[in-house]
Amino acid sequence: MNEYLFNPPAVQSLAVRGESQRFPINRLFFVGRNYQAHAKEMGSGTIDKTKARPFYFTKAPQTLTPSGVTVAYPPGTANFHYEMELVVAIGQAGFRIAAADAHAYIYGYAAGLDMTRRDLQLVAREQGRPWDLGKDVEQSAVCTDIVPMPGRVLDAGAIHLAVNGEVKQQADLSDLIWDIREIIEDLSQFYHLQAGDLIYTGTPEGVGPVLPGDIITGAVEGVAELSLTIGPAE
Repeated sequence: MNEYLFNPPAVQSLAVRGESQRFPINRLFFVGRNYQAHAKEMGSGTIDKTKARPFYFTKAPQTLTPSGVTVAYPPGTANFHYEMELVVAIGQAGFRIAAADAHAYIYGYAAGLDMTRRDLQLVAREQGRPWDLGKDVEQSAVCTDIVPMPGRVLDAGAIHLAVNGEVKQQADLSDLIWDIREIIEDLSQFYHLQAGDLIYTGTPEGVGPVLPGDIITGAVEGVAELSLTIGPAE
């Protein structure tokens, strides 16, 4: 006899480059406004990291979507935005991690997209409400396969995105306000990080809308290339 009233959700996972076993997903963390130029385009002005700390939002693991697929244009929005990001895959549990030790918790990296209902996010922001309807969107956490790089900290490398072949975002990982070590240190003050956690590290400037039929392509140098096709609304 099945102990559950209905079948529980399947474990979300991603392929691991060069491995037959898959990377099971635990939680999806996202760093907000972690490039100065993007913070400015979102109306935040220059961020002084000596007086501020990173902020985060989450998405349900069920929003995870592999690169290379077609997703429906989501309901409830007329301003669906792309955000290209480096993704850090956590490989072991840790809590209150020192920045100097952060490398030991890194399993690898991927390239990802944080797809956003920007109009709903901005309405929520203006009303002082949570961003869930804008950010926690079905099929909105796009990610490539995981590239194993145990213990390696990426502190430089080009990151870019194009829509229908036209470059929209272009920056370097060295432009991150809070680097990978600092993100892991700070996030682990609030959460017991676990193997299987993914951290989307923030997006460069140049975010913008897509429409049904658009093809998004992007890459993080030395990590992976991704693609996503926007299908018709359901």
